[in-house]
Amino acid sequence: MPCILPKFLPDDWKGGFVLLAMVFVISSFLDNIAAALIGGAMAHQLFKGKVHIGFLAAIVAASNAGGSGSVVGDTTTTMMWIDGISPLVVFDAYVAAGVALLIIGYFGAKQQHAYCPIIKHAHSHTKVDWGRIFIVVTMLVFAVVTNITINVKFPALAEHFPFIGVAVWAAILLTIPVRRHDWELLPETIKGSVFLLSLVLCASMMPVEELPPASWQSAFTLGFVSAVFDNIPLTALALRQGGFDWGFLAYAVGFGGSMLWFGSSAGVALSNMFPEAKSAAQWLRHGWHVVVAYVVGFMVMLAVLGWHPDAGHKQVAEPVKAETSVAVPAQ
Repeated sequence: MPCILPKFLPDDWKGGFVLLAMVFVISSFLDNIAAALIGGAMAHQLFKGKVHIGFLAAIVAASNAGGSGSVVGDTTTTMMWIDGISPLVVFDAYVAAGVALLIIGYFGAKQQHAYCPIIKHAHSHTKVDWGRIFIVVTMLVFAVVTNITINVKFPALAEHFPFIGVAVWAAILLTIPVRRHDWELLPETIKGSVFLLSLVLCASMMPVEELPPASWQSAFTLGFVSAVFDNIPLTALALRQGGFDWGFLAYAVGFGGSMLWFGSSAGVALSNMFPEAKSAAQWLRHGWHVVVAYVVGFMVMLAVLGWHPDAGHKQVAEPVKAETSVAVPAQ
């Protein structure tokens, strides 16, 4: 994909803008980490390794923005979906994410064009491996169909068995004849999975009653907190507490982590490709437009949609007990 997609990019600053838009779209159906890595690989080819830190911040922000409104685009939104929140509610985050993309896209692309313009015909002649694309699509279909089926037909069983995980593994095993999977990645992946599960476990032990009440102000603040604290336990805490407008929270904890390179998994992954980005001071200095985009996007969403807190997405109404009336004889 990094070799195919650059064929469609303009040769001026708008090429960088379109690249960021591509990252945004890819993240909505693939994953924000994968989208950031694809964007970084394309940028490395298009600019021959001379990528501005401000543009790197924009790539991370675009990937997090694209994943914030999709339940398959970010770990936090997937957590919300598994917890029973409708994908349509999470989709509201795209109102803020779209505004943020315009801001980071314009300023990030301008920074990159001034630093190093796009090199024409940077891509190599590469063929699309439709077999691997089939594998990705199969995994997504298995995950989505399983999630919808369980939540619609058997919601009571959702918390007692890892249906989505089993569905994804079924897709992996069924597609072994199509292409050989990179089994060598499993040991490192297992360590990362244990780490993420540990974060969620620690978050579940936090006293929810001591958290600030759910409001748009607290959701807005969580966006800044997610820049320095992992957004997965933050989301776990918010789900336990309840009372949030989940579209706002998805945008806040998803996009908010873009304000620092270590604030999101996408930022950490991309910084491994470009070590010069591992400086909080340089990230803030050159990626200032990410902070501005977060604030403007949140406020536009608040003005357009308004704050609609969830009364309790997991609450089930209890049958009202009939009161027994006793006739009192007349005196």
